Amino acid sequence: VCEQLLAAEQNTYHNTLLALRGFCSLHAQDHHRALQDFQRVIEHDSPHPNSCIKALCGRGLIRISGGSNYLTALDYITACQLKLDETIFTIKSYVPWNQRGLLLKVLQEEGQMMLQKKRYPGGSSASFQKKQKGPCTFLTLKVDAPGVFQLASLLVELDSSDEASRILCADALYQMGRGEEAHKMLSLALSRNPQRAPVLARLALLQLKRGFVNDGNQLLRRLIRTGDSSCLLPVLDIFQDEDRELLQSHCRWRALAILKGKQEGAAIKEAIAHLSFAILAAGGYAEDCLLTRARCYGRLGQMKTAIFDFNAVLKEDPRNVQALSGRGFVHLALRQQKEAVQDLISALKVEAGAVIPAILSLKPEAQGLVTGWLLQHGRATLSELMATKDLLGEETLGDLLTMAKALTKICRAAQHHIFYTDVLMANGRHQEALKHLQEAFGHCPAEDFARARLAVLQLQSRNVAGAAAPLSVLARRDEKDLAFLLNFIDTKQQQHLAQAAAQEGKVLMKGHDHQQALGYHSLAVLASRDSPRYLRRRAACLMHLKKYEKALKDMDKVIQGHGCNSPKTQAGDHCCQGFLLLALAQEEAAVQHYVQALQLDEPLALGTITDCPGRESLTKTFHKIAQYNFEKQRYEEAWKITDYGLKIDKSSELQKLKARLKREASSCSIH
Repeated sequence: VCEQLLAAEQNTYHNTLLALRGFCSLHAQDHHRALQDFQRVIEHDSPHPNSCIKALCGRGLIRISGGSNYLTALDYITACQLKLDETIFTIKSYVPWNQRGLLLKVLQEEGQMMLQKKRYPGGSSASFQKKQKGPCTFLTLKVDAPGVFQLASLLVELDSSDEASRILCADALYQMGRGEEAHKMLSLALSRNPQRAPVLARLALLQLKRGFVNDGNQLLRRLIRTGDSSCLLPVLDIFQDEDRELLQSHCRWRALAILKGKQEGAAIKEAIAHLSFAILAAGGYAEDCLLTRARCYGRLGQMKTAIFDFNAVLKEDPRNVQALSGRGFVHLALRQQKEAVQDLISALKVEAGAVIPAILSLKPEAQGLVTGWLLQHGRATLSELMATKDLLGEETLGDLLTMAKALTKICRAAQHHIFYTDVLMANGRHQEALKHLQEAFGHCPAEDFARARLAVLQLQSRNVAGAAAPLSVLARRDEKDLAFLLNFIDTKQQQHLAQAAAQEGKVLMKGHDHQQALGYHSLAVLASRDSPRYLRRRAACLMHLKKYEKALKDMDKVIQGHGCNSPKTQAGDHCCQGFLLLALAQEEAAVQHYVQALQLDEPLALGTITDCPGRESLTKTFHKIAQYNFEKQRYEEAWKITDYGLKIDKSSELQKLKARLKREASSCSIH
């Protein structure tokens, strides 16, 4: 019918017929022909407004099927600007029911994005202009709040029960500066659904903006109880900058007010919710709010969440002292030593004056754990630096100095002052080290570890004799600490120190003061870097004190170093080792060492055996071990032990065993 009328000579209602034929083609799924008709209507030089509205609505439907939702919204906004009632009539009359729901959803979403300015990153309102003929020549289409308001009004008229359309209308009114109207519309929506989070969020802001703080607080509490804070994100895109700042400052103030009062779990959770609103209002980053929220999570025991907030601050500001120390304390609570130490040291490097009071505010148990971990890390690092003679460790030494100084302020324990002294010495600041040591312990320290450091500092003035005594005391208490201190003494001084200590130890041994002599001998061993001569002397001292296991370790080192020693010296060492093994009831190993001694230097070995442990006694041990080997049918080993045992003493038992060996092993060739 439309085609016949359009083909007639009388050209009346041309645009109306084109629009009707376009909808016919649209319903017949012929989108191409429909679009041609709609375009002809829109681009006509003298368009008919009602026909133009129909064409815009039809073209908008076609654009949805092509995925151009934004252009669809523009078409319907243009139609509304021409005539809202006619646009409503067209949608109700010409758009099928099965397409109307999708159309309304698309228009809602596009309208929301227009208000959020997600289509236009550059400004508050963007203009859409088309250089074309038709009605768009007299419409300079601005996709701003008024345009979206008309679109939202259309949606409300089409479905008055749809809450999303009412919220879109309220948002447009807000951006148009018509806050009272927006408030009324949202209040009506809230009366229908009292727990609707998006409505509560918008009303809370409007009440704060109007100065009704108490009402705003109540609405925020209701929003918190819904548990849906995510609805605030799209709302914040609509809010103006000054209103976002108002919400941020209010929520921050409210959170701090809550935290000043009750410290119960519910109150802390409410404070966290307000801080979260403030952070969202700030665009996702608000340093003070993130730090406060992280501490709140820590109080609730949500440590991983607290670390997440501290990390967010440190991502923006890696040198933030509060975030570093706060994260360190969380790692402390989780007993993550390595991470806690790393964060606290980083914080101390930036601003020790802020970190020390924070550590002092901890409970005594936590303080002890912090200082203990820091001291342990510092000691290990300093020992490694001194052992490797790392000349590139200046930065590390500077960090250690900062940490050591902080430890002396946190807790004035002797070990902290000693560590600080060590770091000063490692930095080459010997005068400062001496001054601090004397200030902390006096000019004549009673503490052994302090006296040892004083001795090392005195060695700088070549006072070797005076240094040996306190260092020997430290050798008896803590050899590891003494070995560490020796790193501060040059090689030549260490040699002189070893000689002086060995001489004094020898004198004390003659006076039978073996306990005190042990300290000097240990000092000589460490200062000489395990000299065999001093190891033998210390082993002899340990034997007098009946510390056979330690003496055995010394002799093991001596024997392992055999190479250029004379057979006589080696024989003496094996005899000593054999005696120690006998004392520890390791008879088989002892016999092997005595056999080696006899092989190396028989006269010396026999003389040593005669003095200790005695020929008769040792012969019995040889017989016992030979008998054991005989029973295990290890005839060659048994023969060897028996033979050397007879060299020590012509024992009848050994002679009988030798005879048995000859009989039992008559078929073997024994040498």
